[in-house]
Amino acid sequence: MRRAAYPLISVSVASAFAMTALPAAYATPSATAVIAEVYGGGGNSGATLTRDFVELGNAGSAAYSLAGYSVQYLPGSPSASSQWQVTALSGAVAPGGRFLVAESQGSGGTTALPTPDATGTIAMSATTGTIALVSGTTALTCKTAADCAADSRIVDVVGYGTAVVREGSGPVTGASNTASVSRADTLADTDDNAADLAAGTPSPVNSAGESPGSGGGGGDGDPTQPGTVRIHDIQGTTRKSPLAGQAVAKVPGIVTGVRTAGSKGYWIQDPTPDADPRTSEGVFVYTGSAVPTVAVGDSVLVSGKVSEYYPSSTSQSVTELDGATATVLSSGNALPAAVTLDAASVPDGYIPTADGGSIESLALQPDVYAQDFYESLEGMRTTFADARVVGASDAYGELWVTVKPDENPTPRGGTLYSSYEQPNTGRIEVMSLDTTIAFPAANVGDELSGATTGPLDYSTYGGYNVQATQLGTLVDNGLKQEVTRRQKGDELAVATYNVENLDALDDQEKFDRLAEGVAVNLNSPDIVALEEIQDDNGATDDGTVTAEATLKRFTDAIRAAGGPRYSWRYVSPENDKDGGEPGGNIRQVFLFNPKRVSFTDRPGGDATTGTSVVKTRKGAQLTYSPGRIDPTSDAWDSSRKPLVGEFVFHGQTVFVVANHFVSKGGDQPLHGRYQPPARSSETQRAAQATEVNTFVKSLLKADKDAKAVVLGDLNDYDFSRTVTDLTDGGVLTPLITTLPAAERYTYVYDGNSQTLDHILTSPAVTHIDYDVVHINAEFADQASDHDPQIVRIDVDKCRKH
Repeated sequence: MRRAAYPLISVSVASAFAMTALPAAYATPSATAVIAEVYGGGGNSGATLTRDFVELGNAGSAAYSLAGYSVQYLPGSPSASSQWQVTALSGAVAPGGRFLVAESQGSGGTTALPTPDATGTIAMSATTGTIALVSGTTALTCKTAADCAADSRIVDVVGYGTAVVREGSGPVTGASNTASVSRADTLADTDDNAADLAAGTPSPVNSAGESPGSGGGGGDGDPTQPGTVRIHDIQGTTRKSPLAGQAVAKVPGIVTGVRTAGSKGYWIQDPTPDADPRTSEGVFVYTGSAVPTVAVGDSVLVSGKVSEYYPSSTSQSVTELDGATATVLSSGNALPAAVTLDAASVPDGYIPTADGGSIESLALQPDVYAQDFYESLEGMRTTFADARVVGASDAYGELWVTVKPDENPTPRGGTLYSSYEQPNTGRIEVMSLDTTIAFPAANVGDELSGATTGPLDYSTYGGYNVQATQLGTLVDNGLKQEVTRRQKGDELAVATYNVENLDALDDQEKFDRLAEGVAVNLNSPDIVALEEIQDDNGATDDGTVTAEATLKRFTDAIRAAGGPRYSWRYVSPENDKDGGEPGGNIRQVFLFNPKRVSFTDRPGGDATTGTSVVKTRKGAQLTYSPGRIDPTSDAWDSSRKPLVGEFVFHGQTVFVVANHFVSKGGDQPLHGRYQPPARSSETQRAAQATEVNTFVKSLLKADKDAKAVVLGDLNDYDFSRTVTDLTDGGVLTPLITTLPAAERYTYVYDGNSQTLDHILTSPAVTHIDYDVVHINAEFADQASDHDPQIVRIDVDKCRKH
């Protein structure tokens, strides 16, 4: 689905064909392939023919291959901004034969061309312009006769009317709405357009020797007869169409799905497939803002331009037909059988690699890689049955299931993402094409019972997805929010919770639900490190940086939910310097229960003045508390600076470092065209991890028995470089690794249960009880997109070295 809130890119890309040996530059007369006729008046006032054309001829004694060739057009008097327009070619010109290239169709005329051998969309001038036959599909750049004569890719040129670019003494004259310019039947070429060609009645001939009205053309003239191109020809054996950028005529298919909202269009599928498992038999027909007029089951002939639509700059593309017209031949036809998606059909390999480059040109291996298998079905009907939900329904009407129920299951029904090397292959996104019914509110662990069937599509938001014309029945398997135990009297309970852009202007319901998470599900920890607390007026960007009103409302809500009366500490950021929602000024905040734990205040720290560690006879202490870690370091550019606080519990000092590292924004997607995907954001997180690691090392240098808890939203996995750098030297232990492997997650993204939030402890913190409390990430109805977590520390039993 194209969402207007995000930048979208739609690109038509000329296919790169293998080149044959290059002939001499056009300054040398051609004895083989030449431009035989040019007509730019098609469909214009007074014209008989309905579209423009270029006819090629072969004066040689052997077939002339056009693989990798193109015909290109330049206006007669090109400006600085004028560009050559390209129609890519394939096939060959028989000896003594002709090859017809159809171009733009006008609104006038009564007679169709004979079936063209190639089709483009160039709107040529009737009276002046230049046509070039080019060995290559890259647009020419020359704009003078001399410069073009020096380009060895050019095989032949015809300049007509007053064209600047032409051969010989001048352009051929006389072209009009009713007249073409053409060579004599001998196809003689002396490299002088004025001498070699003359104006006359348009007389297009295709490779079959057919002319308008000869009875054999059919494909362009008879609207009920299919053209020569089939969907599998359009899709090809790679991720990009070999016909991208070209117009195709009367492609046959059965309508299998219609999308009437968002990115409107419909899918067609050829009921007569070829034998190649790599070539999809389905394709999307994009209708833009127009609601499609076809219906599922219609047998249609579709004409349009083959395009590769890129949902984002790093995603794969969707092959589609743009600017299309359709002729409905019949209705109510049986649909092609749907391909089953299950553990037996989906390969265990995820996606091929290209050393970080694009995989688009690689031949598909649908029996080896899951993503290749899905690509080979792009646009085709697919089906799965009785699938477990692994990503809850979201606000966009999407959910994720797995068609491989035994692939890395979590105890609560998800699918664990446990390494870069092997993403989960059975995950598939599901959307519904039926806008008349509400999309089901599914939680992780629920089931879509029965069959879910529809065309297979691709989106940057989750990758391959089934656009369901038939949606399975939701079975609620009763997933419950977790409630952790209350800490014992001698246990210090420290929690972290990303409250997702909470500000004083939010609805009371959001405050109440987040407050219940703290008071009930986390059972009122002694210290809570909050991430994404916004300033007092949220996204209003007026210089406000304080969060007193936000925190007053939140702590009041916690009290009302049965929790303690929390106090708080934070350092206000500089306006618009810490990333996040513009104007929101998110920051980390410490809530603490003053009846259980005290905060050691040492004023002086601010947005740009960092705290440090000093050694005293009583152990380590902070210069400023609360304070920030090296806030002017480049590591924290447009990102949240860590908040450090010094607490006392049962007479013992505990240092808490609250973090919110830079997000993964800008990373290439797992399913994108660049493989393996670049994780560009990781560089800054690694620098941030090093900053925090250095701070903890300074703390332990001042006191090897210092008790430190480092926690927060690190925006990275337990197996990431970020965590490796943060724990360097053994100064911190990531508590997520103390859980059974299948339970190591705090967040669900695209159906992957994964760890982004962490609690880590220094070596002296030994007697602990750690818990991730699942209350949000697995649910369709969320107070936040993150799950909180908590560690209970028996401070009195913690060892000394």
